[in-house]
Amino acid sequence: MQPASEYPQPPSRRAPGTPAGDAGRQGRGTGFLFLLATLVSMAALAGTYYFFVRTTTGQFIDESALVEAVEIHGTAGKAANKLLDSLPALSLLISTVVVLIVTVLKRRWTAAGIAVAACIGANMATQLLKVIVPDRPYRGVETLELNSLPSGHTTLAASAAAAVFLMVSPRWRPLAGFLGGSFAVATGVSTLINQWHRPADVVAAFLVVAVFMLPAGWLIIRKGPRWNVWDGYGQHWASARLWLALPLLAGLAAAAVAAFSLLGVAAGTGLEGSTTYYFWAGTALIVIAGYLATVTGVWLFGHAARRRSTPRR
Repeated sequence: MQPASEYPQPPSRRAPGTPAGDAGRQGRGTGFLFLLATLVSMAALAGTYYFFVRTTTGQFIDESALVEAVEIHGTAGKAANKLLDSLPALSLLISTVVVLIVTVLKRRWTAAGIAVAACIGANMATQLLKVIVPDRPYRGVETLELNSLPSGHTTLAASAAAAVFLMVSPRWRPLAGFLGGSFAVATGVSTLINQWHRPADVVAAFLVVAVFMLPAGWLIIRKGPRWNVWDGYGQHWASARLWLALPLLAGLAAAAVAAFSLLGVAAGTGLEGSTTYYFWAGTALIVIAGYLATVTGVWLFGHAARRRSTPRR
């Protein structure tokens, strides 16, 4: 009798287009999770509009943050102005260079087309929403009635960062997500400091980008199983769990700031005479939304990418 090792082994089952040795396990329910995340983003976008535009409380919080930004506009405003003035060129330059390099060197033509199309779609949707969304109704709050939701500058920065995130390989995505999320958050805060946009406008921009980039990411993973493979967290310095921990901690700290500011004012503890607490609450809201999207995106795409079935050499 022949030893068992000499019998021919049945071929391993793997996804079409996935090379042998990389046919590892993929996270369960990937399609459902991407769909759920997209629907939640849509619902959150509608909720953001309704609360901060259609209700008195939301209008007051949003407008107060914008008005109080005057108090710290000085040096911070100059730095924010420089960032915003260079933002369109900077965003397009960084994203174009990275996408082109990855596309040419790795030949990810389909992924590039999907990512660029989603980026363009998000920015077009932002401009369209500015036109079709009704202006702010008067709810007893003195404010400009013109609609400014979502923020165009924030959409541009966040969508450019998201396009880079989609194009890089899974082991680079945790780092790319943290850097891109930080860039988008800094842009959103800068628009508030310069009184270009209210906090809700920035949050809405993050959600618009999520609505377009999540389906695009799912398509890229489906169309590129050969390169959407990784070894898991911690197997490369760019995929260290640190890049998940940092935005998570920043989001938790921002939540504490927002709770302290808003609950303190509401409870009548003396903060109601402050001239900056609503500004800090609005800034915290931007940080929470931006980094929540970052952590969710990094986790979701890490869950969806295949794990290698053999050690990488």
